[in-house]
Amino acid sequence: METIFGNLQGLKSSQLKQLQRLYHQRIPGDRITTPEFSQRLAAISTEVNQPVCAYINRRGQVIRVGVGTPRQTQIPPLELPRYGAERLSGIRCIATHLKPEPPNEAALTAMALQRLDALVVLNITGTGFTRRGGGSTGYVKEAYLAHLTPQESRTLITSPAAPKVGESQIQSPSWNISPPLDLDDLADQDLVDLVENLEAEFQREFVAQEVDADHDRVLIVGLMTSEMTPLQFQDTLLELGRLVDTAGGDVLQTIQQKRSRVHPQTVVGEGKVQEIALTAQTLGVNLVVFDRDLSPSQVRNLEMQIGIRVVDRTEVILDIFAQRAQSRAGKLQVELAQLEYMQPRLAGRGRTMSRLGGGIGTRGPGETKLETERRAIGQRISRLQKEVDQLQAHRSRLRQRRQHQEVPSVALVGYTNAGKSTLLNALTNAEVYTADQLFATLDPTTRRLVIPHGETDEHQEILITDTVGFIHELPASLVDAFRATLEEVTEADALLHLVDLSHPAWLRHIRSVREILAQMPITPGPALVVFNKIDEADSETLALAREEFPLAVFISASQRLGLETLRHRLAQLIEYAVDCG
Repeated sequence: METIFGNLQGLKSSQLKQLQRLYHQRIPGDRITTPEFSQRLAAISTEVNQPVCAYINRRGQVIRVGVGTPRQTQIPPLELPRYGAERLSGIRCIATHLKPEPPNEAALTAMALQRLDALVVLNITGTGFTRRGGGSTGYVKEAYLAHLTPQESRTLITSPAAPKVGESQIQSPSWNISPPLDLDDLADQDLVDLVENLEAEFQREFVAQEVDADHDRVLIVGLMTSEMTPLQFQDTLLELGRLVDTAGGDVLQTIQQKRSRVHPQTVVGEGKVQEIALTAQTLGVNLVVFDRDLSPSQVRNLEMQIGIRVVDRTEVILDIFAQRAQSRAGKLQVELAQLEYMQPRLAGRGRTMSRLGGGIGTRGPGETKLETERRAIGQRISRLQKEVDQLQAHRSRLRQRRQHQEVPSVALVGYTNAGKSTLLNALTNAEVYTADQLFATLDPTTRRLVIPHGETDEHQEILITDTVGFIHELPASLVDAFRATLEEVTEADALLHLVDLSHPAWLRHIRSVREILAQMPITPGPALVVFNKIDEADSETLALAREEFPLAVFISASQRLGLETLRHRLAQLIEYAVDCG
């Protein structure tokens, strides 16, 4: 028996049977609808005194019947046969409406969300009669035909309530609505011609605006809750944009919402989820990234309602780590972090559980393990944990050997992209990879550095280690998986805390690094704050930093400014650390 969707309360069994019989109707392939089918739909709608929607595929088959408006009966995105910015879904909706008015915005938005071939709204009169032989007539007063229009040929409709991102507004889709038509005029409309012309225009538009087929087209969603300040919220969104860019995605738009607390099912409210889905359709987005961690059920709910892949901030960071890890140790730790993150999310991931190969959140050595059973994943995690433990023991022996040789050591720490690798290269002439990206280097690099002795001014050798960059709310799985790397921090005699003074949130970065250091199992040694990129900072920021941190050193690693002062202060730091130790 065919399924009827929507509000079925109060319907009689005879009315349900009439609705079910609609599934046996067939519309000619080149027609949007026929007068007979429209009148029959209107007659049923009049009898049940509710709107009724029939969804028809391009073969003319009725594939879904719903009692309610197009918004109430719309097809879930994941159930649509086609889904993409350059194509329509291959389905049209014939809907009845109890009031004599054109299609409202809710119905048109539902059309855009489903990328329907067309939407027909039949305004019914409330009267009519059944002809001899069972045919119905007189029930339709007028009809409206609506369809989407491509970007280049449309006037954008912006909602007054649309949130602003910088200076731009979210762009709503637009559509074409016909004047009132009678059923004969509607029946004369050529569906094949309409659809082919529309899809050709959509295809041209899509190719013209496509950034790169190898890059994800990303929509960022940010939620500002009551415990966040507007400045913190904006910093978080800017950082997430840089993370997506580093992972290889192109951010097309950012959507923001302000709520007192996170919605337990979808993070943002129902209306905002609809807006996200609509914006994703309008822009041809293939990935939505949220600015916070999502639970497995939230990901599942969002993907069902939006229709495209949804990931959170942690998954983006894991993807960057998967791309950046070069050594066997780094790859081991990335795989461990990926599997520990994915294990509780395997159930309910549905069709996305086999995401292999391309796109943010799908790369890395552990990706092929996502299709295995949970038990196999657990066994793999156990094996990796043992290998990381062995790696930890190996690094511990190396550190003991260095300590036995009585060579002091310094660990470079700091927020990601503070310039640690650039400073290491400038001090030691090393050739560590550097780039203006977050997490450009993951694997720790240790080099020898000759500095003047703190008292005698004679030369002395120390070891300086470049460590993984820190980040605000570093995912717990990464902190645990990278503990062998982070132990370089706790075992060092002293720390150089490098800060990017040109970044607007430099004070927040300092707090984030100190919070992570405070969570270390062993208290790190004394730290020297070093402000980098002073050539890019303004005079007010420099003055504030000098006032707040009078003992700090100010340098530009890329321009090699202040490095001699840093060497002398580093010698004093080592002397103090060794004496205290």
